[in-house]
Amino acid sequence: MKTNKIAPDAPALTHERSLKTLVENRTIYNLDHCELNLFETYQQSALVPLAFNDLVVTSMLRGKKVMHLFDDPAFDYLPGESVIIPANVEMKIDFPEAEMNNPTQCLALAIDNKKIVDTLDFLNERYPKEGLANFWQLDDRNYFFYNNQDLAHTINKLIQVCQSTSITKDVLADLAIQELLIHIIQTQSITSIERGIEATPNPVLNNILLLIRANITQKINLKDIAKQSGMSPASMYRMIKRELGISPVELIIMERIKLAKALLKDQNIFIKNVCYEAGFEDANYFIRAFKLHEGVTPKQYQQMNQLR
Repeated sequence: MKTNKIAPDAPALTHERSLKTLVENRTIYNLDHCELNLFETYQQSALVPLAFNDLVVTSMLRGKKVMHLFDDPAFDYLPGESVIIPANVEMKIDFPEAEMNNPTQCLALAIDNKKIVDTLDFLNERYPKEGLANFWQLDDRNYFFYNNQDLAHTINKLIQVCQSTSITKDVLADLAIQELLIHIIQTQSITSIERGIEATPNPVLNNILLLIRANITQKINLKDIAKQSGMSPASMYRMIKRELGISPVELIIMERIKLAKALLKDQNIFIKNVCYEAGFEDANYFIRAFKLHEGVTPKQYQQMNQLR
């Protein structure tokens, strides 16, 4: 579930006397199937190029970057956010605020392509998804996303493993990479739903989403949703958890928050009205859930939209 974004634990910065450069100072940890890079920048710079030979998962740890990627508009890149970049794709990076006392720090985990293919093949064989064209695969369209608790935890684990001196660290890193890929794919699926993409590759999940949206203002009975989808409640729970990494209840809350955000674009609407129109029964619970999900209260979100 996309909650208020969670930043991984930032490793200690390089000692000033050990810095090789003030722009993208790089510390590398090489393992059998991945390469962990920690980048630190201590002065303002613009359009710094960077590319990797393998797919790379990046995650911001400190400070602020501005990313130029593909042909899309530049975007701010902040702690708690991650970006995946295909092999041999050049990114260009601005560092508008970097200083000696306010450095940026970002990790870039380059993953061997065979490791990715083997992991996806294993998941598709052992844990196949519903639908003929629905597979475990990375989605190049959803390359930017917020870290949830699971993602941040797994990134922390990878940093610790890569920096360790354990003789088993390559095996532990392989397991953490598999976990990371699962969480990224689940997060990308959630991001697609939140951004309003109408259909997923899973026809059963699509039907569940339609039923939730059709009854969003009412009290939703999960047993009825499961029955109308031709599933038992337990089977529906497992399917949603596998596809999205969240429970059916969390999916309903996510859909209600999405509706609330659309309603809050009306500057004249009352927060209490938004609460009930989005299907929440208690205004205080609505405010808490909205803040957990978006990082701001409904009123703050409404005011932010007024300023845009």
